[in-house]
Amino acid sequence: MSQVENISNLNLNEVGISDWKEIFYNLSYDELYKAETDPSLEGFDLGVVTALGAVTIDTGKFTGRSPNDKYIVEDDITKDTVWWASGEASGSDNKKLSQEAWVHLKDISAKQLSDKKLYVMDGFCGTNEDTRMSIRLVTEIAWMAHFFKNMFIRPSDEELKNFKPDWTILNACKTSCKDFEKYGMRSEVFGAFNVTERMTVIGGTWYGGEIKKGIFSIMNYFLPLKGIGAFHCSANQGKDGDTALFFGLSGTGKTSLSTDPKRALIGDDEHGWDNDGIFNFEGGCYAKCINLTHEKEPDIFDAIKKDALLENVELNDKGGVDFASSKKTQNTRVSYPLFHINNIVKPVSKGTHPNHIIFLTCDAFGVLPPVAKLTKEQAMYHYLAGYTAKVAGTELGVKEPQATFSACFGKAFLLVHPTMYAEILAKKMEEHNSHAWLINTGWVSGKYGVGHRIPIKDNRVTIDAILDGTLEKANYENLSTLNLSIPDKLEGLQSSVNPRDAWENKEEYDETVKKLAQMFIDNFNGFTDTERGKSLVSAGPQI
Repeated sequence: MSQVENISNLNLNEVGISDWKEIFYNLSYDELYKAETDPSLEGFDLGVVTALGAVTIDTGKFTGRSPNDKYIVEDDITKDTVWWASGEASGSDNKKLSQEAWVHLKDISAKQLSDKKLYVMDGFCGTNEDTRMSIRLVTEIAWMAHFFKNMFIRPSDEELKNFKPDWTILNACKTSCKDFEKYGMRSEVFGAFNVTERMTVIGGTWYGGEIKKGIFSIMNYFLPLKGIGAFHCSANQGKDGDTALFFGLSGTGKTSLSTDPKRALIGDDEHGWDNDGIFNFEGGCYAKCINLTHEKEPDIFDAIKKDALLENVELNDKGGVDFASSKKTQNTRVSYPLFHINNIVKPVSKGTHPNHIIFLTCDAFGVLPPVAKLTKEQAMYHYLAGYTAKVAGTELGVKEPQATFSACFGKAFLLVHPTMYAEILAKKMEEHNSHAWLINTGWVSGKYGVGHRIPIKDNRVTIDAILDGTLEKANYENLSTLNLSIPDKLEGLQSSVNPRDAWENKEEYDETVKKLAQMFIDNFNGFTDTERGKSLVSAGPQI
């Protein structure tokens, strides 16, 4: 393994790391592969080579993010700019952290990483050189360095010569804050951000996604304050250069539907929108792989090879991956560099101003239409609502569908007020004549347990009709309670365009529609603390 030539240039003393045994800097994929599969490693440190060539790791009891353990240091810079948690269910996850607590968390993180063999990785967040951030990760876990290399934009050797981080992450997953109550924290787990010091410290959780989503949150802070869009969405581009954005929460098909053999992928999760168009934040993809098959999603399946990193999957005795198993979690994942997808936008992950904005929602109540055309005001409303649904059986105690609302389809990653993101989106849409659509990737012909989930093939038919202009020419009718405009017909769609037509019990459909509409209304009350929020109430469902 090669070590960094000049350790003093890393300035680790400045972030509190006083000493170290060895430092390995920006290792190659081959070097990381060797390090993370070293047979001397134990427990969650150790990566296992699968039959597909990818390495798989386990993240323990934390198989997803810990949004309730997210903290922002309150100071003169953040006190009036951050969207602070209010304690309301639909509100922010940004809990205030005192300077005293920050000093303690930074200290225990730095001590955990001191006198250790360290992996230091540098990368960029954002393909736009004018607004991208230079990120440095310091960790004692080789596979976390691998995850970082997959997900962030990899600098050239020339760029590394004078690399100076705009933001530093200390990932100290092996430590935790034992005296958390003293500092007003929820638990011993923490992901803490200091905007003034430009640092993140992570402890108590092995979930690698905290690294990626933490930096996404920081981009979500700085870019909107400059009037630049920062969005939790995937993006792709057609052969004629037309760009489409896909918004959606986990499980709605955002990665799957944007990875389209007919279109080139820009990115699968996080993008900015500036005066030049759309740009990717990342250098890789982070896809769910529960029930993954080559038949359903060939591009993603084929991306799982050497240099990809699997999380929490089950293996058979020959190293084969059981993608159908949810023994460890439903949230099995794979990260891989963007170049593992053949059909990508090259040489830089950027796109034109988008022609179409597509909101994906998995409606387990079975009452939303397969597709609806949105006005600018409706687009802002549904963007702020960020609706999807949990289904029975996925969580303990969930016996019937439960509505989930996540502002801007990414509440956990928002650092400024949601209406700021919505206003930027609406302004950009108006400037560039973008069209907005709501797509149901959930249930039809009845709620979960009665009806069936819309086949991904039907979702692709709908999206194709949006992108080729077919739905622009259609005639539309209004679904009164939902306040949505739906086309009178759509060729090739197996499901009924009007969801009520597919229900056997029409009275039950009408009751379920009112139930969901009331949930939308109750949720949106949380945005009426601004004049813009109040003005959008009429764009949503009406009872």
